[in-house]
Amino acid sequence: MLLLFSGSTVFAQERKAPAYPLITHNTYFSIWSNTDSLNESTTHHWTGKNQSLLGFIKVDDKVYRFMGKEAEAYKTILPAADEANYPVKYTETEPKGDWKSAQYNAADWKDGLAPIGTDDFDKTKWTTHDIWVRRTFTVADASMINKLILKLSHDDDIDVYLNGEKVYQKVGVTNDYGMVPIANTLKNGENILAVHVVNTGGGSRVDVGLVDQINQKLRRIEVAKQTSVDLNATQTIYKFECGSADLQLTFTSPLLLNDLALLSRPVSYISYKVKSNDGKQHNIKVFFSASADIARDRPSQAVTAQKITSASLSMLKVGTDEQPILKKSGDDVRIDWGYLYVAAPKATNALQYTGSNADAVGSFVNNVSTTTAKQGTDIVLNTVIPFGNVGNTPVEKFIELGYDDITPIQYFHTNLKPWWQNAQLKTIVQVLEKSAAEYPSVIKKCEVFNASMYKDAIHAGGDKYAKLCVLAYRQSIAAHDLVKSPQGQILWLSKENFSGGFINTVDVTYPSAPLYLIYNPKLMEGMLNGIFYFSESGKFNRDYASHDLGEYPLANGQLYGEGMPVEESGNMIILVAAIAKAEGNAEYARPHWKTLSRWVNYLVNEGFDPKNQLCTDDFAGHLARNANLSVKAIVGIACYAQLADQLGEKQTAAKYREIAKGMVGKWIQLSADGDHSTLTFGNPGSWSQKYNMVWDKVLGLKLFPQSVYDKEIKFYLTKQNAFGLPLDSRKTYTKSDWIMWTATLASNQVDFEALLDPIYKYAIETPTRVPLSDWHETTDGKQVGFQARSVVGGYFMKLLEEKMTAKK
Repeated sequence: MLLLFSGSTVFAQERKAPAYPLITHNTYFSIWSNTDSLNESTTHHWTGKNQSLLGFIKVDDKVYRFMGKEAEAYKTILPAADEANYPVKYTETEPKGDWKSAQYNAADWKDGLAPIGTDDFDKTKWTTHDIWVRRTFTVADASMINKLILKLSHDDDIDVYLNGEKVYQKVGVTNDYGMVPIANTLKNGENILAVHVVNTGGGSRVDVGLVDQINQKLRRIEVAKQTSVDLNATQTIYKFECGSADLQLTFTSPLLLNDLALLSRPVSYISYKVKSNDGKQHNIKVFFSASADIARDRPSQAVTAQKITSASLSMLKVGTDEQPILKKSGDDVRIDWGYLYVAAPKATNALQYTGSNADAVGSFVNNVSTTTAKQGTDIVLNTVIPFGNVGNTPVEKFIELGYDDITPIQYFHTNLKPWWQNAQLKTIVQVLEKSAAEYPSVIKKCEVFNASMYKDAIHAGGDKYAKLCVLAYRQSIAAHDLVKSPQGQILWLSKENFSGGFINTVDVTYPSAPLYLIYNPKLMEGMLNGIFYFSESGKFNRDYASHDLGEYPLANGQLYGEGMPVEESGNMIILVAAIAKAEGNAEYARPHWKTLSRWVNYLVNEGFDPKNQLCTDDFAGHLARNANLSVKAIVGIACYAQLADQLGEKQTAAKYREIAKGMVGKWIQLSADGDHSTLTFGNPGSWSQKYNMVWDKVLGLKLFPQSVYDKEIKFYLTKQNAFGLPLDSRKTYTKSDWIMWTATLASNQVDFEALLDPIYKYAIETPTRVPLSDWHETTDGKQVGFQARSVVGGYFMKLLEEKMTAKK
């Protein structure tokens, strides 16, 4: 049954984050709310695709929506390719004349079949810069259309014309399908939809249709008043006023880095705590609905759902019919293999059933839970949790969301099983049962860690710093997957989200490192093990470290078009030294000493005055004589010397220590530009953040004099904009993780906070509502690129510096 929601005003919640983490386990199982009020928008995958979670509460006979938004209902006028492979006329050569009009003769255009683009499933391949597309269609009675909606998906820029009039224009990509209301200029009989799309780079796509939004005139539902939202390291907690009852809704992803068994479980808890707020008893039920979109890449993929039970759980399960395990790789893709589970302890007496989007909410509102849809493209998993009569004493119940990805990673052409799958736990049902049984103890562990992390972060950098660490924690972890290599080594593999989709990128590992060095250096080892194997197996036969291991989730060898030799070699050596500092010994370095020695000699020969090449800030382009990259080489050489000393190689340590120290003096001279250092050697008037220098301080290398740090910080404070310190003198954009490293160079709290505060302002005021972007514009706080990346683990650098200093 379709429903009309009332016009109640959604509570304007104070901003706490650009997007709020709800379910955060790995790059595929990652669901977020992009609005301050949970019931203000549909929930999304971190890429922005809809992955709807819906929540309703019935208090006596009144129903309130507290989570997500119900799907609008549409009637197709002109199908898009998710419904049918439609014929088109197209050309890749700019047409002459009025190509948008119905009278235009397109006889010499090519005939094609949609979808059009570069994806494997596209029927017509398009690889040129421009494409012009025409669709003719007939409409019987245009006056019967309620609200005309343009349904489109495109990559990149698009102009759309209906019967010769421009009805839509956008610069940039629309992923999935955008629904755009347009003026109804349809006419009875023949109509023409004409489209021009420009491919500015990367993949291409064009798919356009028309639908009529159905006028929903049925039962009214209230919008729950959200009274607060709070974030901590492992939880997002919402509170709502639902008429005569209060609801506390808690999402817990128990990502405790020191407990790999718990960390690897792909299970989140959704907890409901309800109570009366008027002193009376009220009969309360809660409704939860999860879309099958969580288990597929595209809404057009058919799925099958089923209900299953175990000794202690009632469960719903859904997955694609296709099950193409490890058949997709890349950046803007969702998983379409494996199965989503919604599990409820039998003791909750929950009622579970599958159905269509249109029927799900109506079935709950009208107490009719008999929908039976189990197959197709419009499937949701529904759970009704009865609380009975509830008074002033809170009553709590929970459900679990779990995902069995079956085979998450391919590692040099060997398919790896998930870490949780061991001698005791063979199936996801066993994992769900164990998670449910341990719910009280797991929640307690999370609460203890949440408090401890926040306290430590406040001590290190203050309240705003602690809040930024909270924002970074789950996001960074959820951009990884935990598996074991065929050699029995831990692999903690990142995906380079919205930045190429590479797996185990070294210069993504590098900025992420502080979080893992603090809470579990073994995970830090897991970020390096694959890179060492790639070199030491002979698969990557270079004198420097590789950039990546492939395209997520296929770790079969480097795919990035060129290397970053100084960058990645320096990163690897620095991080091994950091592991040694964190673990109190250099044993991790011992089996890799030959490789480390080859890399350090590359730095000695090529690192001080680098040739024209990329560094981790590759989006800014190539640079020769990069002063910050030179710092990395110097620090890397000194780190190698420190490792040699820890391993008892005293002569080697002295030799490389002397080389590094000698380079420092030359660096100061070559980069000098009055009150600061330059972006590149011999380039007066330029400047850049020297964030690589932070390891000198954190690891106690004693390379650069304090006066260098002080001069840089003083200069940076004169270059800040409203939303942060630019990366360098070329542009006004920045990388927030690097600012956090740069700020750690400050010798006092006042200067640290002066550099930190604009980043906090950015985090809570950016107009770009996506999981925290680390690349933003310092003038207006807008995202430039990247989102949901693991590199925000670098926010923990100040806390790492404090903990490393305590080890001296």
